[in-house]
Amino acid sequence: MVFSSLPFLFLFLTVVLLLSHLLPFRLRNGFLLLANLVFYAYGEPVYILIMLGSILVNFFAGVCMGRSRSRRGRRGVLVVGIILNLAALGVFKYAGLFVGTLRQIPALSGLPEVNISLPIGISFYTFQAVSYLIDVYWKDCEPSGNFINFACYISLFPQLIAGPIVRYRDVNEQLGSRKETPTLFSSGARLFVVGMAKKVLLANQFGMVWDAISADPVAAGAIGAWWGACAYTLQIYFDFAGYSDMARGLGRMLGFEFCINFNYPYISKSVTEFWRRWHISLSTWFRDYVYIPLGGNRCGKLRQCFNILVVWALTGFWHGAGWNFLFWGFYYGVLLLLEKLLLGKFLRRAPALVQHLYTMVIVVIGWVFFASPDLSTALDYLGVMFSLEAGTMGTMTIVGPWIGMAILGVLASTPLAKGIWERLQHRKAMPLVEAVLCLAALLLCTASLVSDSYNPFLYFRF
Repeated sequence: MVFSSLPFLFLFLTVVLLLSHLLPFRLRNGFLLLANLVFYAYGEPVYILIMLGSILVNFFAGVCMGRSRSRRGRRGVLVVGIILNLAALGVFKYAGLFVGTLRQIPALSGLPEVNISLPIGISFYTFQAVSYLIDVYWKDCEPSGNFINFACYISLFPQLIAGPIVRYRDVNEQLGSRKETPTLFSSGARLFVVGMAKKVLLANQFGMVWDAISADPVAAGAIGAWWGACAYTLQIYFDFAGYSDMARGLGRMLGFEFCINFNYPYISKSVTEFWRRWHISLSTWFRDYVYIPLGGNRCGKLRQCFNILVVWALTGFWHGAGWNFLFWGFYYGVLLLLEKLLLGKFLRRAPALVQHLYTMVIVVIGWVFFASPDLSTALDYLGVMFSLEAGTMGTMTIVGPWIGMAILGVLASTPLAKGIWERLQHRKAMPLVEAVLCLAALLLCTASLVSDSYNPFLYFRF
């Protein structure tokens, strides 16, 4: 994908960073907007019109809400703005799924197939636009009066395609008066290289294991199927967390500070804790803009259960246009309800190892639904995982070559390395060591990108 491609690294990014620091500040947002649009046009030259339409609709909706003197008028603008945003997302992301489902009904089998390409990042920038409109309506932020700044917010290329989901109220001041310091730039460069190493050196390797095993899980057998699911568990973490780190690193190099999106989710001791650590910007978005407005915890138990299931159905559907994603959302919604109403008090009394194993088994099973192209394929794969059959590939043939990589991946998904690194920061040689390690990681990533064409991007389809 774009962030981990050589033209992006050594051409586009170099030019943007150089010019953005040489230009006077009053010209930087205009240049950044141009860079955002060039970046998006590189991947999606046609769908840049959809993004421009989103920018125009939401900017003028904010202006209209700011000028309206009646609550009813503000609410009307909000409703129209949200409908237009979600309609665009629905057409491009979900039309094919719904028409395909209707075609399964004999009387509607003659409906034409709908196959619309999904614009890159539309799920992310649509949610950013909706959060802006709601915040303006709630008066949590002032409507933007600067079209260039607002267009930069919607199209900001570091986090455009994979998040984190940024709220206008969090970056409004940075758009107008950010400080681009050498310290912030160097910390951003380090974070960017760390994220790229997670993506290229770790996620891609585990992705090859998952692809090989998921192609024929029956031949892999039960142990092989579990091994493949665990490989995908590591792949999606390093893929998405790596891209989030790269986005945050790029933001810092341009003077922005974005929110943390992952906080070592695989050390969690409950499903509830896992979702406080995984994709934090999305979880907080649904909490603030769906769960709390529905009533949150301020109502009876039955209504709380309904609110949680609604949120998790929408969370699943946000991730992809497939019934397996909806099932995945309900899967977590039900488990979170069970922990809230029943399992939580027993789980807290269990040994820490039991809590952790319980959580990780649930997470690994959940990723099978997430990774599979449809629900039946996911159920077939899970059937192999719980079949106790040996398969024909041979356990050591599947597991043996990847044991070292798996240990590295497990350790890298915990705060162990970060803790050790922080304890060594007082050493005088650490700045040099850090620079050498970053350079080595950059060279390894570059060599890997040059020599290997395997570089999937899991969140591209979301």
